[in-house]
Order: sequence, then structure tokens, then C-alpha cells
Amino acid sequence: MRRHAWSSDERRWRLAALIGIGLAALALVVTVLNVPEQNRGSTAGTTPDGDKVHGTPAVPPGAPAPEVGFGFTHTQYSADDGDDAAVGRAKRLLADQRRPLPQIQHLMGWGAGNPEPVKGRYDFEAMDQRIDFIRATKGAPVVTLCCAPDWMKGGEPGSDNTDWSQESLETAPRPEHFDDFAALAATVAKRYPDVRHFLVWNEFKGFWNTPEKRWDYEGYTEFYNLVYKALKEVDKDIKVGGPYLVMDSVHPRQTENASDVKGPWGRLDKPSVEAFDYWNKHKAGADFVVVDGATYTVDDELHPDEFGATDKFTAVGRWVRERTGGLPLWWAEYYVELGDSEDNRDDWSEPRRVAVHASGLMAMARGGATSGFYWNPQKRGEKCAGCLWSATQLPDGGRELPMLRTLARFSAAFPPGTRYEKVSVAGDASNVRVLADDETVLVVNTQNREISAEVDGERFAMAAYEVKWLTR
Repeated sequence: MRRHAWSSDERRWRLAALIGIGLAALALVVTVLNVPEQNRGSTAGTTPDGDKVHGTPAVPPGAPAPEVGFGFTHTQYSADDGDDAAVGRAKRLLADQRRPLPQIQHLMGWGAGNPEPVKGRYDFEAMDQRIDFIRATKGAPVVTLCCAPDWMKGGEPGSDNTDWSQESLETAPRPEHFDDFAALAATVAKRYPDVRHFLVWNEFKGFWNTPEKRWDYEGYTEFYNLVYKALKEVDKDIKVGGPYLVMDSVHPRQTENASDVKGPWGRLDKPSVEAFDYWNKHKAGADFVVVDGATYTVDDELHPDEFGATDKFTAVGRWVRERTGGLPLWWAEYYVELGDSEDNRDDWSEPRRVAVHASGLMAMARGGATSGFYWNPQKRGEKCAGCLWSATQLPDGGRELPMLRTLARFSAAFPPGTRYEKVSVAGDASNVRVLADDETVLVVNTQNREISAEVDGERFAMAAYEVKWLTR
């Protein structure tokens, strides 16, 4: 918010002394309200009207479905900022998809600012911009309720005191502030009434019980239940999901901290299973269940190979749905490719990356997932392995890249409610991965060489790591 200076013009005092005295008193009050105080912090750039509806949201009639399909997550850099022509190009690219992609935006971090720097004072400027972009591209907006303002986790309040370090960002609210975070979640729901799906927190960040070497699932579940109830009080039709737990896995032969959920890809680690079971038993409710994870183990190994490792998504998905009585399953994040120390994934060729990613999508669908979100690793420069579009900071940016082409087509071909069918595969079936419904067959060549395939009665050649779509 813009602050206005007060005039001390001598003639004004002479002409209206009494009015001047009144203005001076008012100026003193405004100054006091904006000067940082102990345990309060600066409110510059904030507003008390956090729950005021932003923009002109188009709220669909009736209760929303508990699933939204396959889409992506906005990260630190996205297509809402940059060269005007490139931003416009990216908007049209996403809006013109046959089935607009659902999109996640976090509450704080990953492109959003501190939403409540001081208790009761809000700053949604960056969040508003992201929501506006999602609206412009016709995608279903989804909000991940993470992370928390500094004052909720022991930090300093104030619009100029936000600690953006990873350690701070990944700190959970203190228990005495769980109610405050739930109130913030309700404020967000009121501000964006077209956001009908909320994910509670992200990967149990800050909820690790160090002395007992396990997740603080009791604390997270208490936190989740308060947020769940606050959102339902705003609108009972809002869909809420959790626990957004990382389903880590260890080597297939490891027994220490290993669970009985296993396959050639590895074994789920015991802390993840224990945390999930506690939340599932003690949750106040859930409209869908949220997990995330990687196909590689905690030791960064792919078993038996990069394609076989994607079977983890199928096994974990079936286990989760059995545990929850068939709740709609969302993968909030999923990874099939190892990153370096800076989380860059530049070692694979784009055809290999797209092929393994498509295999991962297929595996999630086979495991019962109705929604999944690609963590878009968007960067500002020309080089961006795995990005969905070319950087909008470039004059020629905002153009489709291979990963978006595959994700968008998968989302359109296999929306929630798809009934999958078996198809015939002749010859060496281990060379291909296949997913089909009554209209479409998706085929992936898992080999780094040309092969001859026969799928659903049709014979064709496939280039190395080719992803092929057949119409039935």
C-alpha cells in the first residue's frame, strides 16, 4: 500500500490552524501504526483486508469433484512474469490445450511472498498475480497451504523481516500458532473462492521428531485437522487433502527401517508408513489423499532400471488406496530422474526424459491416481532441462517444450474417471510400456534404439525412447 506524506505548508497552518492540528494528530497515529514495534514489525505494503475477494473469479456451479486430473506446479520462476509477448504466448499456449491443465501454487515461497507478515496484516500481491495467470489459462487453481509466516514459527514479524532461507521456509508453525495458520488458510479460501482444492502443508516440512528419529505425525495431524475444519467452515464443498507425505523407499534388500510394501524398485521406509497410518486413522476428514515421491531410493539408486523403477508409483498407489478405502489419490510431486547437488537434471537427453516421465504417468494411473502434478523446474535462461515452456524472460520465450506436449496430451487422453483396458502386445513386451482406454493407446519405447513393436494389433517402428499415441 502506498503511504502519503503530510504537508507542512506554512500558509495552510495560517488559514486553517484547527484543521492543521487535527491533521497533525492523525498523522501521528498513522506514523505509529507503520513504525516497527517490539513484537509487532513493520506493516508497510500490507492490508487488513486479506479476505477481500480478489479479481473476478469464475466459480463453477455445484460442488467440485475431488479430483482435477494431471497438471503441474508453479515454482519460483513461471510464465506470469517476463517479456510481455512471451508471457502472452505462454498464456495462449496453456489456454488452448484441449483440456486445460490444473495448476498448483504454494501459499508462501515458490513464487509467492509472505502472505501475513504481521498478524492480521496481509500481502497477497505475488499470490494474486499467480492466481490471475491460472485464471487466464483456464486451469483449475489448486493451493498448497505451505509455508508459514515467520511470526508463526518463532521468527520476527514484519514485512521487512521475512527469512527466505531454506531452513526457515521449511520450519513448521509452532503448536500455539496452529490456529493462526488455520485462520490464514480460511482467509485464502475467502480471497480466492474459485480455488476449490487445498493441499495441507508440503512433505511434513518441520515435522520431524529428531529424538525418536521419526515423523512427528501427531503434530502434523493436529495441524491438519485444524486447517481442514477451518476450510470447511468457509465452504463445506471445498475439497481438502493430505498428508502430502514423501513416500521414500530404500534398497530392495534392506531390512532396517524398511516396511513390507515392496517390489523390485525397493521397499517403502518404515517412518513413512507409520506416519501415513497415523494420519489416516486420526484425520478429521479428507476429500482426497496426497502423497509424493521419487522412483529412486534414498541412496539415489534406480532399481531395476529407470523404467522398472516407475512401478513404485503403481505399488504405492494401490497400497494407499487400500488403506484409505478408495479415496481419490493425488501425487502432489513425482520424480523419475536424479538431480545433482543443485537439483539440476541435465544428464538425460530430452527423449529419454520424456519417455521415462510418460512411463511414470502411466504407472501412477495404473495405481489408481486421478491427479498428479509435475514439479516444473522453470529457469530464466535458455537452458532448462525438463521445463514445460521456454523461459518467458526471453523475447522468443513462452513456447511449448516436449515435456509439456506429453503432459498435456496425457491429461486430455486420460482424465479422471477413465476406465483403462488391456491391449495385446506381441513380441518382446519388455521393450514397451502401454496404457490404453477405449479411444487411445499410449506406447513408450524403453530402449535407446529403434525397435519394431506390435500393439493392439498394429505393427510399427519406434525410434529410441519414442512416445507414440495410437487412436483406437
